[in-house]
Amino acid sequence: MFAQISELREKFREKLAGAKSAADVENLRVTFLGKSGSVTGLLKNMGGLSPEDKKTVGQAVNDLKNKVGEELARKLQEFQELELKRELESLPVFDVAAPKDLQRGSYHPITLVQRQCETVFRSMGFTVEDYSEIVTDYECFESLNIPKFHPARDMQDTYYLDNGQLLKTQTSAAQNAIYRKYRDRLLKDGTPIKAIFPGRCFRNESTDACHENTFFQMEGVMVDKNISISNLIFFMKTMLSEVFQRDIKVRLRPGFFPFVEPGFELDINCLICGGAGCPSCKHSGWLELCPCGMIHPNVLREGGIDPEEYTGFAFGLGLTRLAMMKYGVKDIRDLNGGLLQNLDQFTDDRL
Repeated sequence: MFAQISELREKFREKLAGAKSAADVENLRVTFLGKSGSVTGLLKNMGGLSPEDKKTVGQAVNDLKNKVGEELARKLQEFQELELKRELESLPVFDVAAPKDLQRGSYHPITLVQRQCETVFRSMGFTVEDYSEIVTDYECFESLNIPKFHPARDMQDTYYLDNGQLLKTQTSAAQNAIYRKYRDRLLKDGTPIKAIFPGRCFRNESTDACHENTFFQMEGVMVDKNISISNLIFFMKTMLSEVFQRDIKVRLRPGFFPFVEPGFELDINCLICGGAGCPSCKHSGWLELCPCGMIHPNVLREGGIDPEEYTGFAFGLGLTRLAMMKYGVKDIRDLNGGLLQNLDQFTDDRL
């Protein structure tokens, strides 16, 4: 068996030397260290060995496993540094002749809120993902427990393209891809899936003070064993307290969303009117901020995760409405209007 280990070591070195990208490195990790990988297979084939041989062979296989892991990490870092170097080289050259009193722009309020949320969730172990604005019907609906002709589709008047794709109506469209991307780590190593994925969404809606046809959301999911609604409430309360720098009054009420069960609407006390009632909160004193709930078993199955063993929560945080609350924007249309005198008054942070 030592001959097999030596042969596998040489094979790995040859494959690693031929890797051309970070994707190649990831493929090698799955090939050699994955659940059905070559190194894992050596450990599975030790059943017929004597106790003494198991000890020596097992040590040799573990050494190989550690060495392969170290080499993969080193190679991946090389590709990441190379990609960073390429990005830096592609940046425009700073114009030293530009007037020093040139007025500099400010970040958009939604950008600032998104970055704050990303910082908070990163500190709690979440990864930040990006996803396309143009998606398939399967991604936006079918994988989220909304089959064709289901009446729940009537809740979202959607922009369809000639090729059958559509502009995503919700950041939930990325859920299936996220589950499939990280499920191997969950199933093999027990590493929870914790990710957020902000993005721009589109719906053919009539606009008013609190509705727009283009808006920003931040989807978040966490999947592991024994996840409960208490975990969801904790993460949302923590995020809101950090963004607003004070304790925020929230309420959780039942809500229907096909991809969660049970489903909730997380509302915050309107910070524009203080709960007295205004057009932004439809004179209710509360603003719907975050549809959320426990991930529906059908959605987990679509992502290749057994709902009998794992549970999780998902939320769709409205970044646009969050920006309205943080900066006191009374009309959501001001954020997309492009009028600088409306936008730059909310922040002193300059580019």
